[in-house]
Amino acid sequence: MARTTSSRPSRSDGPAARRPKRLGAPAPKPVPAGPPDDGRLRPAKDARHDPAALPPPPSPPGPDTVRTFAVRNGQKMKLDGLADLAPALRGDCWAWIDVTAPTPETLESLTQTLKLHPLVAANIAERNQRAKVEQIGDVFHIVMFALHLDELAEASEIDLVLAPKFLLTVHDTDWDPRAAPQLRQDPHGHLARGADFLLYTLCDWIVDGYFPVLDRLADDIDQIEDDVIAKASQETLHRLFTLKRELLALRRATSPAREIFNSLTNRDVGVIAADHLVYFRDVYDHLIRVTDELDNYRELVSGTLDVYLSTVNNNLSLIMKRLTGVTVIVAGVGAVAGIFGMSEAGSALAGGEAGGFWLVTVAMIAVGAAAAVVLRRIDWL
Repeated sequence: MARTTSSRPSRSDGPAARRPKRLGAPAPKPVPAGPPDDGRLRPAKDARHDPAALPPPPSPPGPDTVRTFAVRNGQKMKLDGLADLAPALRGDCWAWIDVTAPTPETLESLTQTLKLHPLVAANIAERNQRAKVEQIGDVFHIVMFALHLDELAEASEIDLVLAPKFLLTVHDTDWDPRAAPQLRQDPHGHLARGADFLLYTLCDWIVDGYFPVLDRLADDIDQIEDDVIAKASQETLHRLFTLKRELLALRRATSPAREIFNSLTNRDVGVIAADHLVYFRDVYDHLIRVTDELDNYRELVSGTLDVYLSTVNNNLSLIMKRLTGVTVIVAGVGAVAGIFGMSEAGSALAGGEAGGFWLVTVAMIAVGAAAAVVLRRIDWL
């Protein structure tokens, strides 16, 4: 795909432009930041929602890394790997197991510790699934895709297994759940509200990550539209087809995710608390917006391709018109020359030809000039 360069103003940019300062004018009074002081008490700003107050994302884990978190009665539990996980799950607790690019041995150990169904373990090991949700007993296997955009928009598969007491996440090294703003400091606070709420937190962050990618793609489409109007070239056509294939791939990765949350919110799944369903419906609403935008972008790309083909056809018609005009001029001159012949050209150049030859020559030039003037007026030259 072509490199995407954003030409749109940032959403944080204000509508007002900076005005030049007039010489001799008094300095404007500083505007106090925040709401005016009207004497009412306001709650202190929550640092969790201030991007500047958030710590930087942690370093992504390496392959075959297992991270475990557990909460019992709102209190953090200390686990030393998978050995302490099985006894903890036999009690009253919630656990989160995050696994990065596991080896077959690690996956087999997880399957035995968490008592996963062999079909779920096989699907996780395959790493070639579509976005879906499968229920086996009281365990839900959910597959989603995170999008990231460097030069190309790419999708990374994420497997999430939700059970009554734990949430298992399996992913590659290019995605890290601890990079989510809500989970950078301490994920135990979200886990204390239940494994289902932690699932919502991760899914909401994944879906929110779709919109910056869509914005970049929209900028790319705008640039290609401008290039098609300015000059239709083979490079533009290549970018159009690459972008069209990319949009199809993104839609295959994101569109089935709507059915995941439609299924989770419209039936009694048991492992999701009733007061948490509203959060999953919010994610479902965001996914509808994503698929609608992807459909709109596909239509824009198809329309741009039609404009490209029309522009190429118009350019070809213009070239044929000009070639036809040249043919008319040459044919007129050739017709006169063919009628009178040019066998006496040598004597004419030697000054021995009669005046009729020169009259015919001037007539030929006049016919060609007249044809050129007429064709120029009708925009054929």
